[in-house]
Amino acid sequence: MVKVKVIQTAKNTGERFIEKGTPLVTTGVPLHGTTILRINIGERYQTFMGFGGAFTEAAAYTLAQIPDEDRKRVIESYFNKDTGLGYTLGRTHIHSCDFALGNYTYVEENDAELKTFSIEREQKYVLPLIKDAMKEGNQELTLLSSPWSPPAWMKTNNEMNHGGKLKPEYFSAWAMYYAKYIKAMDAEGIPIWGVTVQNEPEATQVWDSCRYNAEEERDFVKNYLGPTLEQEGLQEKKIIIWDHNRDVAYERATTILSDSEASKYIWGTGIHWYVSEEFENLSKIHQEFPDKHLIFTEGCIEGGVQLGAWHTGERYARNIIGDLNNWLEGWIDWNLVLNEKGGPNHVGNYCDAPIIVDTKTGEIHYNSSYYYIGHFSKYIKPNAVRVGFELESETLMATAFRNVNGSLAVVILNPCDLPESVTIDLEGEFTEVRLPEHSITTLLIEK
Repeated sequence: MVKVKVIQTAKNTGERFIEKGTPLVTTGVPLHGTTILRINIGERYQTFMGFGGAFTEAAAYTLAQIPDEDRKRVIESYFNKDTGLGYTLGRTHIHSCDFALGNYTYVEENDAELKTFSIEREQKYVLPLIKDAMKEGNQELTLLSSPWSPPAWMKTNNEMNHGGKLKPEYFSAWAMYYAKYIKAMDAEGIPIWGVTVQNEPEATQVWDSCRYNAEEERDFVKNYLGPTLEQEGLQEKKIIIWDHNRDVAYERATTILSDSEASKYIWGTGIHWYVSEEFENLSKIHQEFPDKHLIFTEGCIEGGVQLGAWHTGERYARNIIGDLNNWLEGWIDWNLVLNEKGGPNHVGNYCDAPIIVDTKTGEIHYNSSYYYIGHFSKYIKPNAVRVGFELESETLMATAFRNVNGSLAVVILNPCDLPESVTIDLEGEFTEVRLPEHSITTLLIEK
């Protein structure tokens, strides 16, 4: 007989990660003719890496504005395996992004030989945060690093903001910049797992940005970034293309990965959630390039802080489920923490985050998104394998994973205004679970 533990978070009950009573498990027939969720543990899909968030300068700076014990509590909330979300992934920006305190680089003006390269600026806020997160989780993190823009003098528009392109005469220097960053971080005891070629290469932003079309990104990887990392002894570092929205991810991936000379250097495709929820595009990429991988590299609620909002958490869950069910292998949120404005951001592009720290009052706010992410990250452990399921519902969303220890983690989202009941069918054993309106439920099932 299976053992089932039910953990629930619901908008109107005030419950957050609450363990419910042990539900009744029966054999033979489903209970009460409710919605059926059939689990097929023999149907196996991708192995999952884990969950995480971004160590932006904004997040690190915000946490430096509050007392040490409060800062430690926030870090624990994310990285502790038992009391926190159990994050094992992270993302850094290679010099500045919009969620930095201003534009900055790691070299002096016109230093094409990169003799002045130094990540000293990161030692003030970002590196201590990463090190404390690693200590809290008692492990190295899988860290992905992304550039938002080359230095202004390397670009056609001579500024870091407002798009522009990388000048051809700096292709080699810019490729070496990634290698120097990886080595500098490693010297700090912070191994970098991989890099993306460019954050949002199809966007001209008012902040740090740089454009590549698909052919330009392909050729930069093939002729410069891939060979440079190899020559520098960094061939084991992963290279991820696109790092942008789902809507045209398939077209971008097809152009680049169809080139065998570029593809040999590339681990996979990075996805953001802005613009569309065309989750099926991930499956299209997987089906065409099954030896490549898919990772979610950024998503957030735009437009500033939305304390107490519930739709924000539901957006997270909807997107996580949609991507997981289409071969996603890792999931990284955007800013771990932001201040009361949704910053700092050097161009005023304020956003929300799962944890908001009011630097004026010292209050720490846990948004619905924090709890919704946790219903996945706390229970779907690294190296879990997605398993098959059938859900006969037009309103509920679900996903199911088998952990290395054999337990099943089944997550069900009810985004509707009415409660529902669902019966889990696991090889002829049935468990009925009540899903309050606007709730998320995780079932841990052990045989």
